[in-house]
This record gives sequence, structure tokens and C-alpha cells, in this order.
Amino acid sequence: MTMASQIRTAVDFYERHPISAQIILTKLEAARGTLDGLRPDELFPHDQDHYGGTLANDALAKCAHIGSGTKVVDLCAGLGGPARYLAHCYGAFVTGVELTPARVAGASDLTRRVGLNKQVQVIEGNVMALPLPDESQDAVVSQEALFHVPDLARALREAHRVLRPGGRIAFTDWIAHKPLSAADEKLLWDGMAAATLINIDRHEELLRGAGFEIESIEDETDRWGIILAERLRMYQKLRGEAEQASAPAGHDDFYESYVLFVSLVQQKIMGGARFAAVKPA
Repeated sequence: MTMASQIRTAVDFYERHPISAQIILTKLEAARGTLDGLRPDELFPHDQDHYGGTLANDALAKCAHIGSGTKVVDLCAGLGGPARYLAHCYGAFVTGVELTPARVAGASDLTRRVGLNKQVQVIEGNVMALPLPDESQDAVVSQEALFHVPDLARALREAHRVLRPGGRIAFTDWIAHKPLSAADEKLLWDGMAAATLINIDRHEELLRGAGFEIESIEDETDRWGIILAERLRMYQKLRGEAEQASAPAGHDDFYESYVLFVSLVQQKIMGGARFAAVKPA
């Protein structure tokens, strides 16, 4: 399969993903009666499309030394939930880079509605060729998205390029603790566009190869086993809600692969980890 077809598969996956700006706004309007005067914190229960919610954002912010005025790039930013959180709660200026046009549009709409346009922008782009100048950023973050990237080494080199000397990268990613069967790999690809399934040691090698110095690696597998089971129930409920709202609701392979993924994590065949590294000054 060519890299172009791999990228197209990832875009297709997120165009059909059950968490969309449309379903978020539908749920908020039903709860509030209106979308006028929407606040950033009202989005947080709905727009944090990663494992661990806002606490996971705080963990990355700590690893990446994010504070007031920090210039942050969020790789594979999705609907911009973490970007808005880091802007609202930490005072950061965040540029999200997202491949899927529908999610860029959704992120921009949500950001505008809560008045964070001056601190957050989500732009269409490929993390393997970041549309940003050299040494222009203080921090790079990402959450459970880099496994979609066909050439992770290239993406990490790009992250290194856009960081100033002394800047930090912090991200969470899927981990393959043990080899997967061909059938499992195929279902994870068909259902969730999982292009790069590697172990912790290989992640570390790629970070060092890109020029980073490792600061910390935390295995999140045990915690993810609990979180993912809860997310599976959430997705199953959300599928019906999305269908009723005529919003993207996911597809059968997605739900089948998610069941498999939860099982593999609970068996510790797969899992997750948080990585933190610095670009030497």
C-alpha cells in the first residue's frame, strides 16, 4: 500500500468518526437550549477525543513545560479539544495540525464559538511535512494519534525541526508490547487506520534518531485498560445518538476493531505510553 493510500485511509476514518463537531453541538444545544454564550469549559466534557480527558492534557502540559505564552503545536489535533484546553487553562498559544478537512472545519467552528480564535488555530496539514517555520515553537504535543502516521521517524524529525533549542515534545501513543497476528493487524488497520504499531524501545530509538534527548517514558497500559472499556461503552451509546442526529456514526469495522483493541490492551499484548523528550539547547 502506498503512503498516499495510507493517508487517505486515515482521513476516511476520521471523516466517519462518531465524535464530530456536529454531534457535540447537538448535545450541547439539547442540554442548554441554545448555543449562544458557549464557554470553553462547557466543551471539555465532549471535545476531549483522547484517553484520560483533561487530566491527560495536564500530564502532557507538565512534561512539555507549558504555561502562559508557550507556543505549542498539537500534532493530529482533531477537533482541537486539547488545544482549546491548553489555551484556556494554561494561557498557551496553540497551532493544531490536522489532516482531515472536516475536523479542521469542526475545530475552527468550536474554537470560534468559545472565543479562543486569538490563541488557537487548527490548520490543515501533514505532520510528516509541518507547515511551520524552523525553531518557531516551544512545545509539541500529541495524544493517541501518531500510530496513524505511516512514517513516524519523519514526523518526529519534523517536530524536532520546528522546536526551538530547549523545546520539548510530549505525547502518548499506542504500544505493541507483543507481536500481533496478521488478522489482528488487519482489523486494526481496517477499523482504525493503525499504520505504525511498535514497542516502547522502538519509539525511544526514533526519538533519539530525530535528535531528542529522552526525559521520561511512562507505561500507561494498566490505566488504559480501564479507560478504554469505558470509552467502548461511550462509543456504543454515541453511535445511536449520532445516527439520530444524522451525524457521522462510525462504521462496523471501527466498532469491531475497538472491541479487539480493548481486549488486546487488557491482555497487555498492546497498550500505551507517555513519552517526554527535549531538543538539546
